[in-house]
Amino acid sequence: MTARPTRHFQDLQRALLAGEELALIDVREEHPFAQAHPLFASNIALSRLELEAYARIPRRDTAITVYDDGEGLAEIAAERLRALGYADVALLEGGLAGWREAGGELFRDVNVPSKAFGELVEHERQTPSLSAEDVQALLDEKADVVVLDARRFDEYQTMGIPGGISVPGAELVLRVADIAPDPNTQVIVNCAGRTRSIIGTQSLLNAGIANPVAALRNGTIGWTLAGQALAHGQSSVFPDASAAHREAAAEKARAVADRAGVLRVTGGELAQWQADVTRTTYVFDVRTPQAYSAGHLPGSRSVPGGQLVQETDHVASVRGARIVLVDDDGVRANMTASWLAQMGWQVAVLDGLVADDFSEVGEGRASLPTPPAVDTISPAQLAQWQEEPGTVLLDFTTSANYVQRHIPGAHWAIRAQLPQALERLPRAERYVLTCGSSLLARFASRDLQALTQVPVYVLEGGTARWIAEERALDSGERHLAVPRTDRYRRPYEGTDNPREAMQGYLDWEFGLVAQLERDGTHGFRVL
Repeated sequence: MTARPTRHFQDLQRALLAGEELALIDVREEHPFAQAHPLFASNIALSRLELEAYARIPRRDTAITVYDDGEGLAEIAAERLRALGYADVALLEGGLAGWREAGGELFRDVNVPSKAFGELVEHERQTPSLSAEDVQALLDEKADVVVLDARRFDEYQTMGIPGGISVPGAELVLRVADIAPDPNTQVIVNCAGRTRSIIGTQSLLNAGIANPVAALRNGTIGWTLAGQALAHGQSSVFPDASAAHREAAAEKARAVADRAGVLRVTGGELAQWQADVTRTTYVFDVRTPQAYSAGHLPGSRSVPGGQLVQETDHVASVRGARIVLVDDDGVRANMTASWLAQMGWQVAVLDGLVADDFSEVGEGRASLPTPPAVDTISPAQLAQWQEEPGTVLLDFTTSANYVQRHIPGAHWAIRAQLPQALERLPRAERYVLTCGSSLLARFASRDLQALTQVPVYVLEGGTARWIAEERALDSGERHLAVPRTDRYRRPYEGTDNPREAMQGYLDWEFGLVAQLERDGTHGFRVL
């Protein structure tokens, strides 16, 4: 048997310091990934590898290194990546333990490069902040103050500061003058924890707005730990930017980008970059998803700028790649690019665009491999089979989606843990597989059929079609075939986190600057 190629910790450390392109991929589920991983590792779970690889690692000869922590997933992932056409795939020597034993620094949580960078920004720039108690006092006094929530709108709706306005991070410089036209108005930027409020506040300061600006120290976590009530279901969103304010914001954003060393490219130069088979080039539209859907540059992906800075590793999983940003006003792309440049990326803003360039409508389509051929059944056929014994229905959607709603009788499973799931499932005469759209179920069907002689079918159109036909639904987690390790529960999400978990998260963030120094590969700089 041919030995699998491997890469050692020192190989990857050298490549990171040299700025070479590489993808270090942790193929475990998100929860174990969040417990310990290298700084620039990206999590692409084996269960979803075919669905995410092409978008996150676009160039087929990228130097990819995969690892696990002894679960036996990495070798399977390497084979699947090779089958997808990737030519340079290696295993991390010794896996996660090998990294640790070689002296490599390990980080916990998710989106760590962005969070560590945010802590470095605050450390270097002494980004101003106000405590939850101070902000509450201002609100109680009805002071001249606005609270701008820099998270995604759905996060803001789940829980937020009473009276806060949803202004996702990349929109702040563009919208603030219309929200707070009086330069004496105190502007407060918040998120759930720390990163997006630090970056949002510093964005406004870097752009030189006239208002006093401060972050809400420790975000909604700090607010909760102070014993103050959060609001739920708020719906205040930013207004349209006036023409005069838009022009002024564009000048400010361009100046910040120039200071950060952001590159400029034309459409022709972008085409040359994309034709270069030796480099990876991502093209991201950093406007809101609604603006992207209404019309976007063909071939671009929708990644709102605030989330791109927050979750860079999740969308640009090739460290050392080039990133090109697109918008229609020169504000959001330049401000986002200024942060990516400080995070060590080669980043450019696409200049010279006109309205006709935003010619493609809709949500955009991810590049995907051809799914396996499978035997399918209709929802009506499934409903009939469920009246008889012997049909076992497996749902491979995310556990959160499953708990919220699923087809009655469905068992939830993780694709990469099918052998373990089979041990807990009832005896089957046939299996039916589903997920949201049936796409992941199609890939899972091939894996399951290799493990059993029982016929395997896929629900045509997945659970979405079942719902569209207004069939009965269930909720809850009564039929979990494996533990819910597909997603790490962030201590700053939701409304029912233990206080100890929230405080522990803050303590961890405070230690990130020291971890960056010990790791030594980050390449960050702060304006």
